[in-house]
Amino acid sequence: MQVDLPEKLYYGIGEVAKAFDVNTSLIRFWEKEFDVIKPKKNAKGNRKFTPQDIKNLQLIYHLVKERGFTLEGAKTHLKEGKQKTLDNFEIIQKLERVKAALVKIKEQL
Repeated sequence: MQVDLPEKLYYGIGEVAKAFDVNTSLIRFWEKEFDVIKPKKNAKGNRKFTPQDIKNLQLIYHLVKERGFTLEGAKTHLKEGKQKTLDNFEIIQKLERVKAALVKIKEQL
């Protein structure tokens, strides 16, 4: 899943939920379930997600929503081979961007 967020240092939970097209409660739930998501909290307690948090959320979304992993399966997968999974996920994202660009070029012909 490609997430369209402007480049910023921090993102609010509403922005993140909208980008992933999920409820904010799911983002909070994944934060509790997956220790790789560690948003900072301001004085009011509002969550502020970093770009690294967004990458981790993308990976979790990919595993759970797109590949059909259970939460336990996704946790195990992340612990055992996070770097390999992350590398593969980044390759998939790049290929999807290339495909989208080629489709756009094809449509212009």
